[in-house]
Amino acid sequence: MSPRVGFIDLADRFCTGSSIMPQKKNPDVPELARGKTGRVHGHLVALLTLMKGQPLAYNKDNQEDKEGLFDTADTIRDTLTIFVDMIGGVRVKADAMRAAALQGYATATDLADYLVKRGVPFRDAHETVALAVRSCEQRGCDLADLSLDELRGFHADIQDDVFQVLTLEGSVAARKHIGGTAPERVRIEAQRVLDQTARKE
Repeated sequence: MSPRVGFIDLADRFCTGSSIMPQKKNPDVPELARGKTGRVHGHLVALLTLMKGQPLAYNKDNQEDKEGLFDTADTIRDTLTIFVDMIGGVRVKADAMRAAALQGYATATDLADYLVKRGVPFRDAHETVALAVRSCEQRGCDLADLSLDELRGFHADIQDDVFQVLTLEGSVAARKHIGGTAPERVRIEAQRVLDQTARKE
């Protein structure tokens, strides 16, 4: 929500205004949830400290575990309950996210991977991409802005299919391993979570 980032906007009901800046919108719910982390983590440290002193089995000092445990359960339940409501009020600013993702030559690694798949040793691919990025920095452009001839000037193995990997969509789609960012993998994982939730219910 920070003006310096601006990836999302939260519904007003989960925020408050500033006492001095009328334009400011404070994301109270996420900030309070972040604060609760310290409380819950404190209970964990207390419980670990309690248990490490046990010589064998139950001892009377174990009764000290209840307060932290019950408070943790209540805190997590209440926090997740309001978070579910808050997520429905999130407005994603996709254009801002896309602009940020394009910064810093995000597809440089994809270009190196592209060359490796064509049989180029990674150390050579790494050097090739580094030279291409340096050239782009001097010219104030992105790798995808270079022509095929310009890209081939850095390595002869680059072909016209390279532009498929020099896009954000191509970069995301290339990660098809388990837990990867490819849309097909994300859909599989999302369905897996839905199926697990349905079974529990």
